[in-house]
Amino acid sequence: MYKEFGIKDEIIDLSKEIEKSLENIFKNINNISEYNSLKVLMAFQKYNLSEMHFNATTGYGYGDIGRDTIEKIYSDIFKAEDSLVRTQLISGTHAISTALFGVLRPEDTLISITGKPYDTLDEVIGIKENKSSLISYGVKYEQIDLINDDFDYKKIEERLKQKNVKLVEIQRSRGYALRSTINLDKLKNVIKLIKSIDKNIIIMIDNCYCEFVDKKEPIELGADIAVGSLIKNLGGGITPNGAYIVGKKDLVQLASERLTAPGLGKEVGASLGINKQILQGLFLAPQVVSNAIKTAVFASKMLEELGYKVEPKYNDKRADIVQTIEFGNEENLIQFCQGIQAGSPVDSASLPMPWDMPGYTNKVIMAAGAFTQGSSIELSCDGPIRPPYIAFMQGGLTYEYGKLRSFEGNIHDK
Repeated sequence: MYKEFGIKDEIIDLSKEIEKSLENIFKNINNISEYNSLKVLMAFQKYNLSEMHFNATTGYGYGDIGRDTIEKIYSDIFKAEDSLVRTQLISGTHAISTALFGVLRPEDTLISITGKPYDTLDEVIGIKENKSSLISYGVKYEQIDLINDDFDYKKIEERLKQKNVKLVEIQRSRGYALRSTINLDKLKNVIKLIKSIDKNIIIMIDNCYCEFVDKKEPIELGADIAVGSLIKNLGGGITPNGAYIVGKKDLVQLASERLTAPGLGKEVGASLGINKQILQGLFLAPQVVSNAIKTAVFASKMLEELGYKVEPKYNDKRADIVQTIEFGNEENLIQFCQGIQAGSPVDSASLPMPWDMPGYTNKVIMAAGAFTQGSSIELSCDGPIRPPYIAFMQGGLTYEYGKLRSFEGNIHDK
């Protein structure tokens, strides 16, 4: 079977050696998965989840007890006062935009302390001119870059002591930046610093790709609001679309009134029969995330053995599901992504090519033969066409499928 798939004997032998060396790392990943599974199970039981919560609502969605129960469960899992979990939030970017526009007002100052945010937020903020951006509405924007993959604590302290900062935004995952993900220890340290200077500053976390990778989430560390996508970690490969916003009740309410309308907020928004998929995806999420991390760890070790520059290293402590592979040239990047696509369960005959995607500065190649379009928890691989030509690989619904597809990527690159 392996030979029919085009996998050489030496690759199979190497993979067996690598898997044996990863046993202790995989054991720790399993322990985190079990902890988070217990967290989800207890929340489901706490709110007496029943089949009636799977029922659909239409129209305005008044009294959707399934939708409301989902939001209670999310609040419990994140240790948050409130949450907004909706299919009307179409992506992580939309959730971030909704939260920012909901909370910020003209003359308020927004500061990103992890450098420039992900490319799709350029026009949301107004880094790239857009007549609907935050800057166009009079919101002020500043950013403080990281130093050696950690916060510039001195500069953050100096700036915040000048007052007039409404919101600090922290993007945990790297996006397309060449830096490490912000782990919980670093996040805890910087939140403590910010709150010691001014407890009223709102700390918002872009938590995409990071959920269930560790045992705690940002709200537990003192963040005020956190956002993410349901076609990434928490959707478990089941939820077809949507995103979440969790945090303090007043901030979630402001975001909900931005999503719907002032005075309506969370009271409206029909679930249209998606409640079961949101809940089932969340139920599977701890295990699916652990599979994605195992896939990333295996790929990191395998590709490093084959001579590639990878980050994180296989034995680094992980804070998200993303694995990077540096190719150094456009051709190899494209071929690797095409190999990942060729190993996909869906659209394996498609040939991804770089193109000008909305919200991105450079052309981007994206391989994602997924059951849900654009799902990043299903194994996908993408990258901007710019030096040093890095592929960003993430996901893997099962470790076995993830391993086989990373084989395919290497076959095509070679």
